[in-house]
Order: sequence, then structure tokens, then C-alpha cells
Amino acid sequence: MTEMRILKGGCACGRVTFEALGEPKRVGLCHCMTCRKISGSAFNAFVIYPADRVTVSGDVSRWSATPESQRGFCPVCGSPVFDLDAADEIELTLGTFDAPNLFTPTYEGWAVRREHWVRTPDLISYPENRGEKTS
Repeated sequence: MTEMRILKGGCACGRVTFEALGEPKRVGLCHCMTCRKISGSAFNAFVIYPADRVTVSGDVSRWSATPESQRGFCPVCGSPVFDLDAADEIELTLGTFDAPNLFTPTYEGWAVRREHWVRTPDLISYPENRGEKTS
């Protein structure tokens, strides 16, 4: 029997940590306004796991942009760590994993909001939420 790998990560100050078991369901970028504002960047990168495969530890502050999701961040350093959604998934922010180069995004959401200087030719591109691809 093959053991599933455990990947660790957390916020900048170390107060909020997580462990993710196994491989993610998908890895993607999001250009929506909320992700841009929360990340302070042109887009956010997420690693999506089933919620039952991730354990979050520490004192987490939460904020909801929509009734379907709940963003988790560190109350001390402010690092955004995860987004819980109604589909029993947890979206871990890619930059919070301790090791680099673990994942490569395969798609982007909200491409209609992508900055003109961001090039993503190898990604599946969705105009808004994941669904119909752009041509």
C-alpha cells in the first residue's frame, strides 16, 4: 500500500498552519475582484483539496464575501490561508505551502478580469467561474 504524502504550510508568522493529505483535486488561478483584493496581486493561485483531507491549526480569523464561501486568514500577520466553499472543498493559497514547486496550475477562472500583461497560454481559460472555456 502506498502512503499518501503530507504537505505542510501556513501563514507568514506561523500562527496558522495546515497539513494536506495526498494529491489535490485541481490547481488554478483566479482573477476575480475578491481574489485580487485579498491577495493584493493581479490574481490568486489556489490548490484545491477535499475539505476532509486538510487539517488547519491555530487561531484563524474568517471573512465571507458570499454566503457560499468562507475565507480563513491569520489574525496576526494577515496572510490569507484558505477558502472553504459549499462544495466540501478547501482552497489553500499556493504561496502558503512550505515547499516551492509542488504544483502547476492547469486552469484560470475569471479570465475576463485578467491583466493584459499576464500571459497564460498553457492554461484552460474560463471567462468567469469554471464552466465553458474561452475560444
